[in-house]
Amino acid sequence: MIVGADPLRLWRAYVPRWAYMPLSGDGAGRFGGRWNPVGAPTIYAALELSTAWAEYNQGFVQHPALIVQLELTDAKLADLTDAGECKALGIDSAIHACEWRDEVDDGRVPQTHTTREALIADDYHGVIYPSYMSPGGTCLALWRWNAAKGPKLSAVDPDARLPKTPASWV
Repeated sequence: MIVGADPLRLWRAYVPRWAYMPLSGDGAGRFGGRWNPVGAPTIYAALELSTAWAEYNQGFVQHPALIVQLELTDAKLADLTDAGECKALGIDSAIHACEWRDEVDDGRVPQTHTTREALIADDYHGVIYPSYMSPGGTCLALWRWNAAKGPKLSAVDPDARLPKTPASWV
């Protein structure tokens, strides 16, 4: 899927303490995730607000969250919700059931991480995939954004309500 000048609208739920950093993928980089190993910053978002909320809470206790709408332009995304695209990319749909946490805990590299590397080598900026926590929902993992060339990601904040510094948490 190519996202051009018309923005793809996304939703992101994240820890309120980081309200001033809506475009940071450092948390995922610090802990790793389904589509990124530790050390690789990644933005995780959803195409639906309800999916962003479900993915953030992972079916557990409902934690406080900040929810922001994002706009993504000029991105090349592998749409793994499309069986035809999966086939064209040589990706088995079983990847969606990948138990990535168990594999990492066992010292193995998850299929999602090796697929990420192959997609990056083919100049993909991210992946669209079905939500595990919200059946019927759609998620996005973005590996590259806001560099000199490539996709642009911005937070929708028309009244400038998002803080610019961590000062409110001191």
